[in-house]
Amino acid sequence: MLKDIDHIENGATFDVVVVGAGGAGMSAALFAAIDGAKVLLIESTSHVGGTTAYSGATTWIAGTRHAAKVNPEDSLNNARTFLDHAVGQRSDPAVRKAFLDNGAEAVAKIEDNSHVKYRPRDFHPDYLSELAGSTVCGRALEPYPFDGRLLGEDFALIRPPIPEFTVLNGMMVDRDDILQLMAFLKKWWGSWSTFKYVTRIMLRHVGDRLRYPRGTRLVMGNALIGRLLLSLRERGVTLMTETRVTDMTRGADGVDAVTLTKNGKQRTIRVKGGVIMASGGFNRHPARRAQLMPGADVAWCPGAPGHTGTMHDLAEAVGARYGEGELSPCFWAPVSVRKRADGTQAVFPHFVFDRAKPGMMTVNQEGRRYYNESISYHLTGITMQEANRRTPSVPSFLVTDAEGMRKYGMGMVRPNRMGLREALAEGYVVMGRTLDELAHKLGVNAANLKQAAADMGRFAATGVDEQFQRGTTTYQRANGDANWRGPNPSLGPIEQAPFYAVRLYPGDIGAAKGFLTDGLARALDRDNRPVPGLYAVGNDQQSIMGGTYPGPGITLGPGLVFAYLAAKDALARARGEGAAGSESSAMAA
Repeated sequence: MLKDIDHIENGATFDVVVVGAGGAGMSAALFAAIDGAKVLLIESTSHVGGTTAYSGATTWIAGTRHAAKVNPEDSLNNARTFLDHAVGQRSDPAVRKAFLDNGAEAVAKIEDNSHVKYRPRDFHPDYLSELAGSTVCGRALEPYPFDGRLLGEDFALIRPPIPEFTVLNGMMVDRDDILQLMAFLKKWWGSWSTFKYVTRIMLRHVGDRLRYPRGTRLVMGNALIGRLLLSLRERGVTLMTETRVTDMTRGADGVDAVTLTKNGKQRTIRVKGGVIMASGGFNRHPARRAQLMPGADVAWCPGAPGHTGTMHDLAEAVGARYGEGELSPCFWAPVSVRKRADGTQAVFPHFVFDRAKPGMMTVNQEGRRYYNESISYHLTGITMQEANRRTPSVPSFLVTDAEGMRKYGMGMVRPNRMGLREALAEGYVVMGRTLDELAHKLGVNAANLKQAAADMGRFAATGVDEQFQRGTTTYQRANGDANWRGPNPSLGPIEQAPFYAVRLYPGDIGAAKGFLTDGLARALDRDNRPVPGLYAVGNDQQSIMGGTYPGPGITLGPGLVFAYLAAKDALARARGEGAAGSESSAMAA
């Protein structure tokens, strides 16, 4: 499967070349291979998985065979209504239709022909749950855990998760594990099932560490990538890592060759069907980042390092163009940063585990709350930047008290204050014995900070956030604490000394702006005609969500479906079948 450039002949021909071995790229390669294509998968880094490997790997696709298991009342019409309200004219409705119409088929095909397997959650609401057509479950799928030992030596190819998302020196945990571990730490003798569960995964991890540099029980993004990698190996896909595409040529019939470079050596690869771009987006392209994301320091980006945007320069040179009209060019999350012991920087996304919990609040550099902390991480990142134009809000400060720190932790500090001492010593967490002392250390107005805490106490008692209506939707309340004793699971007092704070920055977690495509994922030119033989999927494709973030998994869901459509069209083009590759901008498969 894995080949070095020395083992690739100059002028070798492949049906499909996929550039980028993240979730979307590996899926595209797998779909093509399932149908018998000769596939080359190119990855610029030493690991496969991209940012997908870091993620929860939730995949938002409506109407699949899994949806009926938890939500038989949902329908594609409901999903279409929801996206029409959430996205509107920020993306082409015809391309969204292609996504909805082909989602179930894409999921069925990859599950029936590979090791990729999904499951739904009984409760995983859309982020904009207040909109018509939203649902609380059924559209968000997640991969089953995976045994990395099945990969043998290829296990080392998978990009390891963010270390701060693991426990016990490299053990991955998902939401089920976290709930069981928290129950175990609270009262290990209280439940035999909890004791067995925790003991089993911990013993597995101890055994792993005797033979591997990290745990082989893979969950979330690593599980999806592991399943894809094993499937690609079995299908005979050729993988090249640490290899860059340095040129792409367009002949009379379209894109027909790429030049690969590794360690100063080059190979020209002929392409019969097409090149599928899945390189992860523009985020680390210095010029594009400066143009599209002014003021957003790349040091705040928690994404994998491969999305340099170099393929975008090549795609524009053969005629492809970016889409327009999105709400934001990127997807965002509030992040905190910290230097690791080895000198590298940890960037920790604050998704759901702290900022929306009772007893937490976010304030700007004047010490005032300025938004509803229970909205999605994407809207939080956008709101931080918008607020910063009026009042210094980057960084903002996530604030809690002793009880909040004990119950929920804060960023890289785990519940029950695990890691707090080190975080305080390094300055990652700031502590004050009083709110006045905390305000002084943060450099914010003490009167404002104390007033914000007093307001939170008053709101917690009534269950009503009179300032920003926190905890008023199903999604917002889901981000709170279901076991909270108060009337609103999102609102709690901040009153027990000592008090703590962590600095938050707007971090980009993926690109929403990318190449405009039709419903077959074919890149379009300035005249809205397909560039023959060139496709864009994942974060290289202009997001069909138009820079909004309506629900969990709205990057990986379209990434999978358009990988399916692109692979099918590229293989048809390679075989000279049908109208694939024509210049008509077909909007559906």
